[in-house]
Amino acid sequence: MHHSNGLIDHTITFFFGVDMLGNSRLTLGAAACAAFLSAALASMPAKADDANTWQAVKKAGVLRCGAAVAPPYVMRDPSTGTHSGFFSSLCRDFGEKILKVKVEFVDTTWDNIVAGLQSEKWDLSMALNDTPARREAIDFSAPAIDYSLSFAYNKKNPKFAGGIHSLADIDKKDIRIAVMSGTAADKAITAALKQAEIVRLPGDDEVRLSLLSRRADLVADPSITNMLLTQAHPDWAAAFSPTPPLAHQNVAFGLRKGTPPADVAVLNDFIASQVKSGSVDKLVKASVQQMLDAAK
Repeated sequence: MHHSNGLIDHTITFFFGVDMLGNSRLTLGAAACAAFLSAALASMPAKADDANTWQAVKKAGVLRCGAAVAPPYVMRDPSTGTHSGFFSSLCRDFGEKILKVKVEFVDTTWDNIVAGLQSEKWDLSMALNDTPARREAIDFSAPAIDYSLSFAYNKKNPKFAGGIHSLADIDKKDIRIAVMSGTAADKAITAALKQAEIVRLPGDDEVRLSLLSRRADLVADPSITNMLLTQAHPDWAAAFSPTPPLAHQNVAFGLRKGTPPADVAVLNDFIASQVKSGSVDKLVKASVQQMLDAAK
């Protein structure tokens, strides 16, 4: 990667003149030039893709986990600031048990979850859908769980008196569908639905509230999230899952582009061990139960 540096460019111009034929000529000693350039290059910051290594995290003594709320993957208690959800637990266990460092959760939004990782505001982004577009900007760990999209709705809504059997039943001009802005669900329904009105909201709480208050007819969310909603409100809530699954993807940790393969392997080995042992399933069930208890 070429690094542009005005000081070095100016220094090269100073050390090397040009003769009448346009040929460069050495005007000062090569040793002096080399020494100056070496010092200048040494003072330049390291490349971003060298910074995200577990060795650097261990040296800092803290693993920073980027946290955008998406129950039950990532949850945050607004009164205490405490983070929960099974991806939060995975990030905490990786930092504390594998890297032997403290873990810090950095709050963000889904619109900024990739940019914040690129700008080194945190070391891992939690619960990211592994998409080709995102892979152009960042790297991914092995998946911890898979993802598909469903639509939760009020089964007492007269617009759905005949039930929902296909996307065509909800892709209508008088249908309003709420979704969290910047998420995989947002991108998926934008591509799949052409007539329904898409209402983009900043957080999961706002999305659910829009359905509860009937400002939206449906909410587009991960199937596991809508499962929580239907279990918490069985008297009125129902969910429709398209066939084939819409936006079926892997959900993983995001890492900065260029993370050394050896470092990715350390994280992947940890994830594989958690999946194989059944720990991920237990964490998912615990997170779902936490959501249900909070809804009572």
